Amino acid sequence: MTSEAGEWFGVQCAETPIRYNKCSAKPVTENGSRLTVGACVPPPTLRPVADFTDDAVLVKALAARDPEAFAYLLDRYHPALVRLAQQYVPNRAVAEEVVQETWLAVIEGIDRFEQRSSVKTWLFRILINIARSRGVQERRSIPFATAATLDDDEPSVDPRRFRRLSRSARGQWKRPPNPWGNPEQRALDGEALETIRAAVDRLPPDQREVITMRDLLDWTAAEVCDALDVTDANQRVLLHRARSKVRGALERHYDHRREL
Repeated sequence: MTSEAGEWFGVQCAETPIRYNKCSAKPVTENGSRLTVGACVPPPTLRPVADFTDDAVLVKALAARDPEAFAYLLDRYHPALVRLAQQYVPNRAVAEEVVQETWLAVIEGIDRFEQRSSVKTWLFRILINIARSRGVQERRSIPFATAATLDDDEPSVDPRRFRRLSRSARGQWKRPPNPWGNPEQRALDGEALETIRAAVDRLPPDQREVITMRDLLDWTAAEVCDALDVTDANQRVLLHRARSKVRGALERHYDHRREL
């Protein structure tokens, strides 16, 4: 769109380039001569851009079946939905099917959405429920209960790595982790990334859910608690145990490479 002192909109009519005077609403050619009424099409009415970051605006647009609202959701959440779905089912192809079912459920259920949670939380709850069901169908053990149970006797780190007999040194490292050198560079190591993926995949389902949301999808603790219906204390313990196990797998990976 062209403008002259904020007064003109560019319009093409037949083969004659014309301008449309916003103030007088009379079309004129480039040399200033008047055109007859009906000789051109008035400028299009510009649709205001909706702020879909506002949940109230987004829900209203989704309920009206606004394609731009659905496009916004797809662009923003589809990759994260696929990534989370892969934690429940055997492969990416099945994960994509789970996400497609999720989008259909959103379309069918938006009129019943009461906005007691954010659209993001509602969307991912739908995915989790579908993915859990599909995971059971695919014979991968995923519990249906969202409230995770904690085994208080499960240590995050092997107790044998700490001093226990000496009062002054009790709880200190007896065998501390070996230094990893440059952590940024090692994080780019393809073998290390594969080790992380395998370690996450071996985690108990409740720990796998939490570490995926917190560390892979960058969710806040409050968002995870809301989506999984767990307490903050529960979430913190699950995350700590998951991170400890992944770190242990990385440590073994680097120790093995050091021995080669």
